[in-house]
Amino acid sequence: MDDVTRTPAPTRRTKPKGRHPHKRLSAAFVRSAPPGRHCDGNGLYLYVQPSGARSWVQRLVIRGRRRDFGLGSVALVSLAEAREKARANRKLAREGGDPLAERRRAKSMPSFAEAAERVMEQKRSGWRSQRHARGWMASLKRYAFPRIGGMPISEVTSGDVLEILAPIWHVKAPTAKVLRQRIRTVLEWAVAMEYRPDNPADRVGPVLGPQDATVRHRRALPHREVSSAVTKVRASDAAPVAKLAFEFLVLTAARWGEIRWAEWTEINRTDGVWTVPATRMKANREHRVPLGRRAMQILDEARRLEGGASRKVFTREGGKPLADKQLRQMLQRLGIAAVPHGFRSSFRDWAAEETDHPREVVEAALAHAVQNKVEAAYRRTDLFERRRRLMDDWAAYLAGRRAET
Repeated sequence: MDDVTRTPAPTRRTKPKGRHPHKRLSAAFVRSAPPGRHCDGNGLYLYVQPSGARSWVQRLVIRGRRRDFGLGSVALVSLAEAREKARANRKLAREGGDPLAERRRAKSMPSFAEAAERVMEQKRSGWRSQRHARGWMASLKRYAFPRIGGMPISEVTSGDVLEILAPIWHVKAPTAKVLRQRIRTVLEWAVAMEYRPDNPADRVGPVLGPQDATVRHRRALPHREVSSAVTKVRASDAAPVAKLAFEFLVLTAARWGEIRWAEWTEINRTDGVWTVPATRMKANREHRVPLGRRAMQILDEARRLEGGASRKVFTREGGKPLADKQLRQMLQRLGIAAVPHGFRSSFRDWAAEETDHPREVVEAALAHAVQNKVEAAYRRTDLFERRRRLMDDWAAYLAGRRAET
């Protein structure tokens, strides 16, 4: 039989068997590899372009979808660094995470200062005044921003919070307490936005220790000395509008912020009523204040001083409201041992010690909220006419005449 020349069967190409490649590349090969994709393991590839540019690319299955993403240039990321990144990404993907989402989150990571701005803007609509917004940011700018303002919100630690609070925790206890609350609010926002897993401000309390719990009331005069204080202010060389504002504050037992921003449109001269809007009240509820004869005289004098050109009742140059510290500084200069808010306390003591006016009437005059929820739900009156009699008695007491109550 003649020999027959047989053509060998073609070799079939099959997927390589065995384990996936692991650390297949070398540093020398990375420098000299030809154009193309060269696998190293864990989905890591060296991608060499025809131009010679070299970079790292990783291919992973993320939540059922195959995804490719770059890990950087070979000139900036070494083989060992690329392997470490690839290993971490693959581990995250196997646990159900998304390395691409983590990368996007890292790129959009706000600083602490940026996060504080976002929190303030989110809360601003719920605040009653711009002054509160300025105060909210002022303490952060003064104490927190110098240390952590430019730091990514995810990198702020409990040590950073301690460094901010420790110097003032006992020296300026009220400021430190409020500052801690504001820092915690910003960090809690970061937790809610999944920029970080925890709030480091929650762990600093035991280290800082308890603050002095002694209650320090604002300085106030005994009610028997209030009339003399009013006389002393009247006779002083203080600004006329400041003297009028002070006496109006004493007569109405109102808060300084309510008086400082009072507007003429709030005054009903016919009925003798000053209606303070809810936005300027601590309880966020509209409050009517009865105005007696002396209070109306003060308003007439204030109108003559400002010439009717301003919306505000008590104004300084340019129609601006009086400065926040103006009354406090005036009382200090005149040697009167009280702060503006303290005259509300003087009024409260007088009503308790010298009159038979019911407690609920006095509390309503001070615009205090009813603490008992059931009582608050059923009380629909503001006891206005009874408060008018109370405030007339207070004005008479200040004028030196004992009220017949």
